[in-house]
Amino acid sequence: MSSVTLDNASVARRDLRKAQLQIHFCVLLWGFTAILGKLITLPALALVFWRMLMVTTALLLVPRVWRGLRTMQPRLLLSYAGVGALVALHWLSFYASVKLANASVAATCIAVGPVFLAVLEPWIARSKFEPRELLIGIGVIPGVALVVGGIPDQMRVGVVVGVVSAFLVALFSAFNKRLVEHADPFTVTAIELGTGAIFLGLVAVVLPHSGNVFAPPGLHDAALLLVLALACTLVPFTLSLIALRHLSAFAVELAVNLEPVYAIILAIVLLGEQRELGIAFYCGVAIILGAVFVHPLLDRRKPHRTETNVAGCAD
Repeated sequence: MSSVTLDNASVARRDLRKAQLQIHFCVLLWGFTAILGKLITLPALALVFWRMLMVTTALLLVPRVWRGLRTMQPRLLLSYAGVGALVALHWLSFYASVKLANASVAATCIAVGPVFLAVLEPWIARSKFEPRELLIGIGVIPGVALVVGGIPDQMRVGVVVGVVSAFLVALFSAFNKRLVEHADPFTVTAIELGTGAIFLGLVAVVLPHSGNVFAPPGLHDAALLLVLALACTLVPFTLSLIALRHLSAFAVELAVNLEPVYAIILAIVLLGEQRELGIAFYCGVAIILGAVFVHPLLDRRKPHRTETNVAGCAD
């Protein structure tokens, strides 16, 4: 084996390790999103609208975003805009789940995402179908069933909405995997979240009883929204797009299953949510966490798949 090949392999391994660290840092930050969603008093629609608007405004202050917009093909821009609508719907359903149940339940429901993504990613991102990924994803289902059994009856609507949110996150992850390397990550984030805010604004106009979404939030909510928009959205959303250049969307989705763990710990410390949840809930979370560790162990036994790093298959 030539020294050039060895160097390339070393660089690939280093990039992979860096991407894994990046995505787990993102997941840690995302663990705060459900907590902030519970603490913010705005309805889900207004919360997501202002979150997306704040992030987009911050990104439009970055010169590289404007450079990326000027050089982007209209067809690609429309593709990112479509993904932005999916992101908006995902966040809307996620925070609706937080309001209907609680932060721990909403975050845990996202763990159903791998079941959907194992089917969606090969079809949308044109990657190879891996039966074992589907099996690991299905292995999460008993954990979710235990989660449902460990919550009060009045929270179960929140679980249904949370599963819808999981489907939507799998859908936009698969599309991002296909599109991410075609443009600068900051530009992609600005387009997706900007069009998501416009989409939700239109929804607020046509949807009856949506409330005054456009009214500026109060000081308490505005401060929490700023933390949510910058520390828990702008940084991890952009960083995850960079990490996805070296990881499959499925591997990322399994890493995101750690989000409930962070969210539950934070909810216990900050919100005292352990009083609302039974032992079955925590058993379910343990099963979900087990799936997170099973996947990388199995993935080590496979040859490194370089095709997951090429532009055509990127999230």
